[in-house]
Amino acid sequence: MDRIDKILAQWNRERPDLDVTPMGLIGRIGNLAHHLGHEMGKTFAQFDLNRAAFDVLATLRRSGPPYTLSPNDLIASMMVTSGTMTNRIDQLEKAGLVTRSPNPDDGRSFLVSLTDKGFALIDGAVTAHVETQARLVSSLSEEEKAALDVLLRKYLAGF
Repeated sequence: MDRIDKILAQWNRERPDLDVTPMGLIGRIGNLAHHLGHEMGKTFAQFDLNRAAFDVLATLRRSGPPYTLSPNDLIASMMVTSGTMTNRIDQLEKAGLVTRSPNPDDGRSFLVSLTDKGFALIDGAVTAHVETQARLVSSLSEEEKAALDVLLRKYLAGF
């Protein structure tokens, strides 16, 4: 019995007219998200990154050569506002991890590219991130991971 089971038992005692089963599922997913985020945050911090900076650098890195995207491409990939993206790019540019250059296809915009320093940093960070993620799911068997992946994909598709 975990903490959430105790909460559910209390609600079942106090409000037997309610089916609180969803509360347990959502509570556990929320707790899991908190723990996963905390552990991955520790990995990002080893590289002087936060989740937001990691996401921008990782998006550029996985885009393939020349590791360059427009701010709109970055926004679409990460689902953030243009103001948020501008702030992230500004901070990464100040750190020497990305550069801005004119967009040859649109004179009104620019492109964001990984610098050599940014490329090296994100390659190391992604390696550590994948290791952290492997550790975080290591308590599950391969079959359990596959089953959970199917269930979560189905659940997320509903949104």
